Amino acid sequence: MRKKVIAAVLSVSMLTAGGIPVWASEAEAGNVVVLYTNDIHCAVNADEENQVLGYAKIAGLKKQLEEEGNEVVLVDIGDAIQGDVIGTLSEGEYIIDIMDEVGYDLAIPGNHEFDYGMEQFLSLAEEASFPYVSCNFVDLTTDETVFEPYEIMELGGKQIAFLGICTPKTITSSTPKYFQDESGEFIYGFEQDEDGTALYECVQEAAEAARAEGAEYVIAVSHLGIDASCTPWTSSEVIENTSGIDVFLDGHSHSVVEGDMVKNKDGEEVLLTSTGTKLTSIGELTIEADGTMTSALVSEGIEADPETESFISEINSEFEDVLNEVVAKTDVALVVNDPETLDQEEPVRLVRTSETNLGDLCADAYRAVTGADIGFANGGGVRADIAAGDITYADIISVQPFGNEICMVEATGQQILDALEMGVMDLPAESGGFQQVSGISFEIHTYLDSSVKLDADGMFVGVEGEYRVKNVKVGGEDLDLEKTYTVASHNYMLKNGGDGFNMFQECNMPLEDIMLDNQALIQYITEDLGGTVGEEYADPYGEGRITIVEEAAAGEETQEEPAA
Repeated sequence: MRKKVIAAVLSVSMLTAGGIPVWASEAEAGNVVVLYTNDIHCAVNADEENQVLGYAKIAGLKKQLEEEGNEVVLVDIGDAIQGDVIGTLSEGEYIIDIMDEVGYDLAIPGNHEFDYGMEQFLSLAEEASFPYVSCNFVDLTTDETVFEPYEIMELGGKQIAFLGICTPKTITSSTPKYFQDESGEFIYGFEQDEDGTALYECVQEAAEAARAEGAEYVIAVSHLGIDASCTPWTSSEVIENTSGIDVFLDGHSHSVVEGDMVKNKDGEEVLLTSTGTKLTSIGELTIEADGTMTSALVSEGIEADPETESFISEINSEFEDVLNEVVAKTDVALVVNDPETLDQEEPVRLVRTSETNLGDLCADAYRAVTGADIGFANGGGVRADIAAGDITYADIISVQPFGNEICMVEATGQQILDALEMGVMDLPAESGGFQQVSGISFEIHTYLDSSVKLDADGMFVGVEGEYRVKNVKVGGEDLDLEKTYTVASHNYMLKNGGDGFNMFQECNMPLEDIMLDNQALIQYITEDLGGTVGEEYADPYGEGRITIVEEAAAGEETQEEPAA
């Protein structure tokens, strides 16, 4: 089913001497169709139960539209190569192979394209048969963009530019170390600053350059998102502060945007659309001969391309036996999403806003394999539910696909408090830095505004007011801000400043890179729990380590000084 949601006639394509559409004489040649995907996160195979289309249906839709006489371009808007087993085991190579087979014409890097390291991603980009573009992914040692800012294609007799935009949150929503040199200096950047001006100016400059080069249409392929946590770099904010772009095909926040109209800085309407995540739909932007642009999300009536199905089947067979190996069992369902919302179109993802039993399990595993006082597992690194029953290697990889390495640091109570505070700064909005914990308990007083201060790169600077986190206890005792504790997590957080958590980077590290996070989870279940996750993890909402307090108690006064 193609769900048409918006149609907008672009003034730039309608300005002719007699008011006749520029493309009117070429109507018989058919339409130009831009197919777009975003945030696929390794959803390679069709899955009817979860409404996942799979890559073979992308290829099928592309061929169908071409057979109907349309000129078709296929673009990806980031976060394709990471998110499930097939990406993790091949460090993205299998996904690039599949994208080549499907026939992608262009892509931009999402933040998770960098999760296997800068060297690996740049190697994949070089091997791909399609170009990556980005106007704001910059090599700071040369002040040059790593990729071309845009690609101009001749389609339907017209010059159409595809302008790439990466989220400036990439540094902290991947691994900061990958963007630094050996001395810890940032050598890559994304035009990030505190108010968004640097990105707006960069995008404006690229749009004007594309127009000057002859582009009659400029289509932004942007991995920016629309969530409040993405400000000041949301796609809407970039539209509102720029001009000369006709359409924004967006990604990053996993939002389903069927087709919104957002006014740019000149008051002109710009079409904004996004497909969601995990390939539950394919975006279809149709440019008709008269210049009319129509956005649709396609989710039904698509025949899979048999050649692509066969290609993917061969890849799946290479590691199928390993993936299906049973490594443990669980008597209870372990959750990322709220069980009470599983029947909804978009279940509520609890793990980034509150405690869950799977979050508890991961944090317990980190603490157990290191012997630390405290375990931290960032909510953004706990990715998938596990149903009651057998646990396979594939299940474990789906929960923790990044392959981060377990470390332990010696940190003060103050550093620990700061980390907890930073993790809850976005509540009630989601945050990948929300900490699932072990060996520690605390309250979050959400009626207090966050006073966490970040720098232009999104890294922690300090807390300028009252802490939302209160009544912190370690092993049942009040947190001592001056005392040193051992904290277990992974290199993403403790060494590399992931999600902006840089407060631990100068700490002494008694244990470093001892095993992968998913290996730690398997070891904890098999050795500490006897091979079975039992009733101690039965409550999907956890055992009460994190308490959310939404209203101040009667007579309560706010503190002038931060305290645990």
